[in-house]
Amino acid sequence: MKMRLHFVVAVLFMAFASSCVKETTDEQPIPSVESIREMESEVLAIVNAYRSSKGFNTLKYSEVAYEYASTHNDYMISKGGLSHDNFSSRASSISAETNAKEVAENLARGFGTAVETFDAWLNSTKHKETMEGNFTHTAVSVKKDGFNNYYYIQLFYR
Repeated sequence: MKMRLHFVVAVLFMAFASSCVKETTDEQPIPSVESIREMESEVLAIVNAYRSSKGFNTLKYSEVAYEYASTHNDYMISKGGLSHDNFSSRASSISAETNAKEVAENLARGFGTAVETFDAWLNSTKHKETMEGNFTHTAVSVKKDGFNNYYYIQLFYR
């Protein structure tokens, strides 16, 4: 019985280990999709207005964060859905380039306006915590896929 228990535990461990999310490193080039700058600015303005109304500092725009947000948006569109794939790599790169101590991101898809996206984030505990987090810089990327679905990513760091 003891040997059988060890076997079951080993099988369960292997099943669990193989189901863990792994960083992907796709070698294929990812096509770039045009950004929707007006909506990007609007999301940033709404988030900063909200932060200010709650007594938090407003976030400064970061070109470094924008480049990573835009690239990840292209990646998500190429995959056809939202994902935090390669977040640790994005966060490490942003940290290396900006000396950031903490990096976070909020994602959304399918909302037609900046206000709808903000409201969805506000009504999600984790997304709201990120928007209210101890961050100093941010960038927002908004793009649309071939099916007219909007993809949003906001990166935060301090």
